Amino acid sequence: MEIIAIFFCIFLFFSSLLSYPFIKKHKKQEHIAKPKLPPGSMGWPYIGETLQLYSQDPNIFFASKQKRYGEIFKTHILGCPCVMLASPEAARFVLVTHAHLFKPTYPKSKEKLIGPSALFFHQGEYHTRIRKLVQTSLSPETIRKLIPDIETEVVSSLESWVYAGQVFNAFQEMKKFSFNIGILSVFGHLEDNYRYQLKENYCIVEKGYNSFPNRIPGTAYSKALLARRRIRAIISEIICKRKEQRLLERDLLGHLLNYKDEKGQTLSDDQIADNVIGVLFAAQDTTASVLTWILKYLHDDQKLLEAIKAEQMAVYEANEGGKMPLTWGQTRNMPITHRVILESLRMASIISFTFREAVVDVVYKGYLIPKGWKVMPLFRNIHHNPEFHSSPHNFDTSRFEVAPKPNTFMPFGNGVHSCPGNELAKLNMFILIHHLVTKYRWEVVGYQNGIQYSPFPVPLHGLPTRFWRNE
Repeated sequence: MEIIAIFFCIFLFFSSLLSYPFIKKHKKQEHIAKPKLPPGSMGWPYIGETLQLYSQDPNIFFASKQKRYGEIFKTHILGCPCVMLASPEAARFVLVTHAHLFKPTYPKSKEKLIGPSALFFHQGEYHTRIRKLVQTSLSPETIRKLIPDIETEVVSSLESWVYAGQVFNAFQEMKKFSFNIGILSVFGHLEDNYRYQLKENYCIVEKGYNSFPNRIPGTAYSKALLARRRIRAIISEIICKRKEQRLLERDLLGHLLNYKDEKGQTLSDDQIADNVIGVLFAAQDTTASVLTWILKYLHDDQKLLEAIKAEQMAVYEANEGGKMPLTWGQTRNMPITHRVILESLRMASIISFTFREAVVDVVYKGYLIPKGWKVMPLFRNIHHNPEFHSSPHNFDTSRFEVAPKPNTFMPFGNGVHSCPGNELAKLNMFILIHHLVTKYRWEVVGYQNGIQYSPFPVPLHGLPTRFWRNE
C-alpha cells in the first residue's frame, strides 16, 4: 500500500512538472496578449484596395466597409496600411483629444509640390505659430474688408459667363473665381502680370499633383516640379518688392513678412513661399467644388431657389437696387442661404476623409493602431449616417434649423488642423449666391446626375451650364 502511495506521489510530482510550463506559458501569453488589429481586408500586395476605392463612388466603398466591419476597420490604400474610423467619437479622438498621438501626413511627392514648410505638414510649435498668422489674415475682422473686392470679382466673373453666351464647365469657371479670391487674400491687389504668371504655373502644378510621381522629363509630375520652381521665383520677386518699398500690408503675405518670434527671428523666404502656395492650393478646388454643387442643388429645387431669391431680393432692395455694396452684417443675416451652404457642404462632403499617422502604438476601443499606420477619420461616412442625419441622401436644408450634434458635421475638419480659411470660403459663397440669384439665371445643360472625382467630388462633366442676365 505504501509503495502504491509512493508511486502515486511520484506520478503527481512529474505530472505537475510536465503541466507547469504549459500553465506558465499560458498565463504569460494571457498577460502579454496585445490588442488585435481592427477587422477588415488588406487587399492585394502593395496595391491593397486602392483600385476598389478609386474605381467607384467612394460612398459605396466606405459604406460597404462600415456595414461589414463596423465603425473601425483596416484596409490598405495608396501603398499604406490604414485604419479607418467612421464615428464622431473616433474623429474627435484622433483630431482633438488625442491629436498629439497622430501627425499630419502626406505623400512626399505632394509635399514637394507644395513645399515642406507649409502649415498642414506640421504640428507642434511651428504649426501653432504659422496657423496663428494664417488665421489672423483670414479672420472675420480682416476678410470683412475684402467684401467690395470680392463683389467686384463675382460680378466680373458672372458678366464674363453671360457675355460669352456659351455653355461652360461650371467647375472650371468656379476654380478660376476661387483662385482669384485666393490671390486677393494672400497678396491683396496684385499686379496683373504676376497674377497671370502665378495662375499659368499653378495650373501646371495642379495637373501634376494627382499624377504618378515620375521625374522623367515631359511627364506631368516633372512639369509640375518645374512650374513649382517658377512660382517660387515669382513669389521671391514679390517679396523683394515689398521689402524694398517697406509695405506693411494686412494680407497674408504681409503677416508672414512682418512676423518675428520672441528671439527676433523672421521667417525665411522658403517658409513664406511654401505657406503662400499651400493656402492657394487649399483655397481653390474645395471652394469651387461646393459652389458647383450649390448651382446644381438650386437648379434642381426650384421651390428652394425661389425662397433664396426672396431672401436675397430683400437685401438687394435694402441696398437701393444693388447700388450699395453688401455689408458684413448682411452676409451674417441670410438664414436660408446659410442653410443651403451647410447642406451643400454635408451632401457633397468635398473632403471625404483626412490622413493622419500614428506616432506611437495606439489602442482605441480595444483595437490596436500600430505606429506608422495611416489613420483616416471618414467625414463622408459621418455626414451620410442616418443615425446623425435623417434621410441623409436627401437635400434637406431644414435639418440645419437646429445645430447638429457635436462632431457629426465637420466640413472643414476639426481640431488644430481644421481649415483656417472656412470663413472666407463661406463669405465667397454668400456673395456669389446674392449676385447670382438677384441679377442672373442659369440652366444646367443635359441630364447631369453623375459624379466624377478629380479628386474632389463634382457633378459629371463639371456641370455644363449656361448663364443669362435677368431682363
